[in-house]
Amino acid sequence: MKIKHFMAALAILTLTAGSAQAMEVAGVKFEERLKLEQQDLSLNGAGLRSKVFFKVYAVGLYLPAKAAEVDGVLAAKGAKRLAIVPLMELSAQQFVDALSGGIAKNSSEAEAAALKERVQTFEGNLLALGKAAKGTPITLDWIPDQGTRLTVAGQPQGKVIPGEDFYQALLRIWLGNKPAQGDLKDALLGKAQ
Repeated sequence: MKIKHFMAALAILTLTAGSAQAMEVAGVKFEERLKLEQQDLSLNGAGLRSKVFFKVYAVGLYLPAKAAEVDGVLAAKGAKRLAIVPLMELSAQQFVDALSGGIAKNSSEAEAAALKERVQTFEGNLLALGKAAKGTPITLDWIPDQGTRLTVAGQPQGKVIPGEDFYQALLRIWLGNKPAQGDLKDALLGKAQ
């Protein structure tokens, strides 16, 4: 009996120690924990966006508490972060096209209509960047009582976009019924690959 308890404790310690480490995706390290606006967030999952044979970007999802289902992610209260690191140079227009297409595919007509002006404002924020160089950290943060903030290389960019429904529409680009990439959705939800 004592050996079983020891082995169980050892297994728990091993799992706990492993979960406190950063996760690496295509050479990009995502820390297990971070602080956003005084709130502790944990890495829910991270994965690789690829197209054909190209590695486009690595992305990590940070939440106040881990969630393995989309409804749990969308319902999570508090700050949230999508951390994106391009693995090749991307134009702002490429980001805008992916954003618009992803929101359109994962929103009803009524939702898309309600988001239209805010999507256009966010597209303007992106277009003002011109391009994102390989390795440039980009974050899309939801900050309660403020909105969605775009940060590039540690510098806030453009206007903060109000409304949690807008941030949820962004999340659905990767987590919706028609995600950008199915295995990436699973990775962001922390499901084994």
